[in-house]
Amino acid sequence: MENNKFLMFLNSRLLVGLGIVVAAFIGAYTFYQVRSFDNTLTVTGSTTKAVTSDHVKWVGVINRVVKASTLKAGYADMASDLVNVKGFLKEKNIPDNQIVISPVFMDQNYDQPQSAERSYTLRQNIEINSSDVNAISDIAKNIQPLIEKGVIFSTSSLEFTYTKLPEERVTMLSDAVKDAKARAVSLATSSGKNIGQLKSASSGVVQVMSANSTDVSDYGSYDTSKIEKNIMMTVKATFTLK
Repeated sequence: MENNKFLMFLNSRLLVGLGIVVAAFIGAYTFYQVRSFDNTLTVTGSTTKAVTSDHVKWVGVINRVVKASTLKAGYADMASDLVNVKGFLKEKNIPDNQIVISPVFMDQNYDQPQSAERSYTLRQNIEINSSDVNAISDIAKNIQPLIEKGVIFSTSSLEFTYTKLPEERVTMLSDAVKDAKARAVSLATSSGKNIGQLKSASSGVVQVMSANSTDVSDYGSYDTSKIEKNIMMTVKATFTLK
């Protein structure tokens, strides 16, 4: 009996001792991890570049509202309107290869009295793609000659884009990393440390904003409403500390 009590006492002591050793090991490992984490610094760098749009897409639309009984005449009027629009664009020196003309679409109008004759809206889109951004922008603002000829023509959209964005991203990524390193140096110096090697870097989303705008999105943004734009790129960089 005494031997059994002694063995139980010895086993309990061994378990306690083992627990202390394991706890010490875990504590040492945790300390190492924390120290490793303290030896890195993660910062966000950014860079912005002003660019001018080099491509424009102008979509105009011809409209006519016709009754069911005058549908045939309505299509004839649309054909005449298209001739006027094409003549207008030719006068403005817009090449044919920059013009895309859609078929005529027909939508029934439901916002009318039930007893009234059915009516339809006929519409046809004319899309112009050009690198002559300023010229197309001016033409889109001055379509009065078409209106004077009885053509119901309006601008559906006018989008300005920058086609060299992929090339710009390469250069801007390097500039954003440089900005991140400058920030890291400033932070490290204030704590008496120096910046070592770059451990990792990941680029954020690209923001293409109109000039002087601060409208950004977590998913990236691309403003097409203005000719002058700002491209902004961010990068998250992690450096070692020494």
